[in-house]
Amino acid sequence: MRHRIVGELMTPAVVHVRPDTGFKEIARLLAEHDITAVPVLDHEDRPLGLVSEADLLLNEAAQEDPAGLLLTPDLPPRERARSRATTAVGLMTAPAVCARPEWTVVEAARLMQSERVKRLPVVDEAGRLVGIVSRSDLLRVFLRHDAAIREEIRAEVLRRVLGIDPDTVDVRVQDGRVTLTGALGHGGQAAVVERLCRGVDGVVDVTGHLDHRTKATTALNRAG
Repeated sequence: MRHRIVGELMTPAVVHVRPDTGFKEIARLLAEHDITAVPVLDHEDRPLGLVSEADLLLNEAAQEDPAGLLLTPDLPPRERARSRATTAVGLMTAPAVCARPEWTVVEAARLMQSERVKRLPVVDEAGRLVGIVSRSDLLRVFLRHDAAIREEIRAEVLRRVLGIDPDTVDVRVQDGRVTLTGALGHGGQAAVVERLCRGVDGVVDVTGHLDHRTKATTALNRAG
């Protein structure tokens, strides 16, 4: 079984800025390219951090209300300093949380979840930027056609990994939801089959109707 990897899903042409790029230039790039964040690169193209729309909005959030109706927010010292920054190095969220091109979608998704980030700069072995991958990129695995998911389950999960004749299990896939029906050689296989099917890229849910084909049943079938 093979999960799709970050290198297949990432955007290779990345809009980026340097540490001394100004506030307005960053805002212009975000609007011009219809993106929500840009990585900040050093002189060797290694990511130092990212500047997002949220980082830029700190400037607005820290402003006093001209009408005097709203209290000025009591920001932590670090956030207060960032709200007053005028260049990328002061505005950015750092350090940059990065991925590698050979990572699977599972590895990238888990890092995004644990670090609570929406995108990951992708770096090569030397730490230089080669792309960027976002949540929406990872979600593209769920756009796989049902026929492709069914074929992977039959050829990879059943035949290659478990050594089960795929014709003994009826595999149906609709909108990423897998239904398995059939009889297996021993009782422990059903849970394994379902678990492996859940790991196939693009699978949303798995429903199993897999019975244990007992020796007695097998003998009866042979006799018939």
